[in-house]
Parts: sequence; C-alpha cells; structure tokens
Amino acid sequence: LTQPQFVQLMETFVGQDTSLPTVKRLIAFIKEEYKQTEEEKMEQLEKGHRMARAAQRKQLLEALFEKWDSNAHGFLDLEEVDAVLSRFMGGMKKEALMKAKTRLCSRYPQLSRVEKVSPKAFQTFLELIASEFSGNEDEAIDNLVTFLTTSVEQRHRESLQRSTRRKWLQDIQQAAETGGASLESVYKAVFRAISQDAEAHGGNKKVSAYIALLEENQVSAEQGRALLRYVACTADDAPYVLNQALHRDMKGISFAAVDEGKPIHVPRVELHGNIHFWNSDRPVEERKGSLLVLPLYDARWRVFGILGLDTLRDQCEKTIFLTHEIIFYQGVSHAFSKAYHHICTRENVLQMAVSALGWLYPRTPSIHTVTMYLVEPGKDKALCKMITTDNTGQKEIHSSPALLLREENLLRDYLFRGTDSLEVALAPVHGEQHIAVPLHDLSGQALGIFDINIGHHKKLPPQEQKDLQKMLKMVQAACLEILWRSLEETEPTCVLEAERVANVRHPGFLFHRFMLQDLRECV
Repeated sequence: LTQPQFVQLMETFVGQDTSLPTVKRLIAFIKEEYKQTEEEKMEQLEKGHRMARAAQRKQLLEALFEKWDSNAHGFLDLEEVDAVLSRFMGGMKKEALMKAKTRLCSRYPQLSRVEKVSPKAFQTFLELIASEFSGNEDEAIDNLVTFLTTSVEQRHRESLQRSTRRKWLQDIQQAAETGGASLESVYKAVFRAISQDAEAHGGNKKVSAYIALLEENQVSAEQGRALLRYVACTADDAPYVLNQALHRDMKGISFAAVDEGKPIHVPRVELHGNIHFWNSDRPVEERKGSLLVLPLYDARWRVFGILGLDTLRDQCEKTIFLTHEIIFYQGVSHAFSKAYHHICTRENVLQMAVSALGWLYPRTPSIHTVTMYLVEPGKDKALCKMITTDNTGQKEIHSSPALLLREENLLRDYLFRGTDSLEVALAPVHGEQHIAVPLHDLSGQALGIFDINIGHHKKLPPQEQKDLQKMLKMVQAACLEILWRSLEETEPTCVLEAERVANVRHPGFLFHRFMLQDLRECV
C-alpha cells in the first residue's frame, strides 16, 4: 500500500462518525500488533529495487531515444539503428543482433513494411539484444546505451535549433492533454509551431498549412470510396480550404502521399501540372511556390490523413522548403498524429462511460446523479468535469468542461483523495452521501473518477450496490482495453460480431462486450 492508499483504507474502516479516542486506540493497536517478518522485509526491498531498476532503465532508454530522434519525428529508422548497432564491440555481436532483430520483427510485424521504430519498439529491441548476451542484462543495457550515445553527434547550433523546435512540438501534445478533449486547441498549436518555425528558421516564409482527414465517401461513390476532408487550416486560407473535400478523381498529389505513405515535395508548383488550387480567384501568374504533403499515421502505421504546407501566398523568390524545414514538418505531423489520437482515446473513454451509465440508470433508482471527471496531467492533478447524468437518465458530455482545482474546492477534496490513493472514497456533501470511484490507466496512474451521489441514503440497496460494482468493474476493463488499443502496434482482437462489421470500432460496444464475457464466465 502507498501512503495515500493506507490513509484511505483507514478512513474507510473507521467510518465518518467514529470518535477521536476510538481512532487513537486503533492507531495504538496497529502500532503494537503489526509485525513484518524478515522474509516480508526482504521481499519488499527486492520489489523496491526491481521497480527502481525498471524505472531507471525506462528513463535511460527514453533519454537515449530522444537524443537520437533529434528532429522529434517520434520514430527512428530501423536500418540506421541496425547499422550503428552492428559496430558495437567491433562487430563481434552481430549474431546476437540478428537474433534480436528477428524476435523484434515477429513482435512488431509492421516493421518489415515501414521500418520505423517507435520508442516502445526501440526499448524492446535493446532489451532483446541485451538478453542475447551472456552476463548481467542491466550491465549490457548500460554498455549499449553508452555506445549509442557516443554515436550520436550534434553540433551546438543544430542542438539549439532542435531544442527550440522540440519545445514547439511539445506544446502540441500539451494542447491535447489539457482543457478537456478539444481538437481546436491542437490545431492552433500545430499552426503556431509552423508559423514560429517559418519566422525563426525559415527566412520569414509565409506558410499556409492545412489538415485533411480521410473519411468514407457516402455521397458520390463513383469518385472513389474515400475522400480527404479539410478540417483545419491557417486563418487566411479558411474561406477557400476549410470543410472542402478532395476526391481521387480531382487534381492533386495528396492521395499519392496517402497511398505511398511517404512525404511528397513539389519545389515549384507552377511546373508540376497536377496541383489542385482551392483559391480559384488567384491569378495563374501568382500560382507559384513550394508544396509539401505529409501523410499522418496512427499507431499501426496506417495513414488517416495528411498535413499540407505551401508558400503560394509568399511572393518572394526563395520560397522552396529546405531539407531542415521538411524534417521539422515531419516532426509536426507526428506530434499532431499523437495528439489527435490522444484526444480520440479520451473521447472513446467518455463514449464508453456514457454507454455504461445508460446501462446503470434503470437498475439503480437510488442514485441521484453521476459526474465523471478526467484527470489533467501535472503535479496538481486538476479534474476536468466531462460527463453529468441525473436521475431522469439524461446524460451530457461537456464540450467546454469546467476545471476543478484542489485548493479551490475543499468540499470536493474526497475526489482528489480518490485520485491520490486510487481507492474508493466516501464523503457527505451538503447532507448528501457521495461515493468517489477512481479509474486508472495502464501505468496505474489515475485517469479519471466517478462522483456518485446517492442522496440521503447511507448506502445503496444490496442489488443496486451489486449492479454498480459490476458496472464499475466492466468500465475499468473496457477503459484499459481502449488505452491498450491506442498504444498497441498490432491489430486489436474483436469478440462481438458488431465489432467486425463494416470495420466498426465504436467504444460503446466495448462495455457490452465485457458485460457479455462476464456473463459467459458466470454461466
């Protein structure tokens, strides 16, 4: 038990109306009676050492990946990693490297197709290599990290430029992690990063940028099964570009970037002949500049859209995108993809929770309201009010969620105690009993919390309590499945037929799937 968990356990045990002398007697009793055997002490120490080593290794490998991935693409080229590692210990460990690479490719089958190594796959690769060596695995990892670190050379000027650019890319991810689950703030962060870089490192180019996402063509199938919908763009281009749809039978290079899964750069659009110009009012003689189209990938390296950039609004001579700019824009496309899927994952969790609350409502008439909060990252762990329901069955997902800060909401302190300890917390508020039930993520950190108001009841009737516990158990399982799918680089497993039909992946199915599986196990 952690300290917050122990405190929460004790508070739950003694209840709300226990006198202070009784609490003191309980504390004295625990101090007197609690004994830890030598075996338990050793086991606890060993567990602590293992956790510390694992955390240290993770931190070490993340720092190495970040240093190697100096342009913040979010991935490394497998061939380049392989080439550098082949020189380790003068090339004497090539056989171990080949075995580890074979095991890596069997674990991540898409590597044979895209040859891009994610941070997770990179860590796995080094651990597999170390496991092929004789001797201490931690020592082997340390030697590999030292070797790889010295292999990465950076000039000071480049390092400073990359540091600035990395900060802008981090701002994109931060926009996704704060303020609820809004894509608008992410779009703004993407275009701000592009404009700042053009000003600082691109010779003050006037860069237009736009994001288009693939969607099913349900109107004109003869133009292709999919279209690209322009969902965001820089302000000056909005009248011409925003909400437009690009079809396969129209001019343009965007679908070529989608199909090939590679960036396409057109240095001079006036010489190309197959460029689609959204602004038809622009004179032909002004249709000059550079165009870059970058594919957007999900965790399984499938293209789901494009990031496009051009310099058509810049009438200067030097408007061609340079190599260092293209490399940075690839980093922007990766940062946006990561942020986009982070928000999609949060929305999936909320949709799943709405489905679960819909199941719960008719079964628990004693519950007055349920409010769901998501935990904002950071040391203060602010809470975002995302879903509210009442005893009429009405449910609402808040598009502009209110933010609860600990120091400003003393009456809601039980919510923060719940997220600290990851234990159920009980508290009376204005004469009504509240039950706070936390949700955790894959790393065991608080992801969100349910605030369940049962009015003037001290506790729920037995059957309602049983249904509530079942719902909460299934929500936690479905939540972990959603998070796992968002991170995993392999195809998810489908159980219900509805999850297979027409490639449906609605998160509401997940809750009912876990309910069905639980029922099957009981029968």
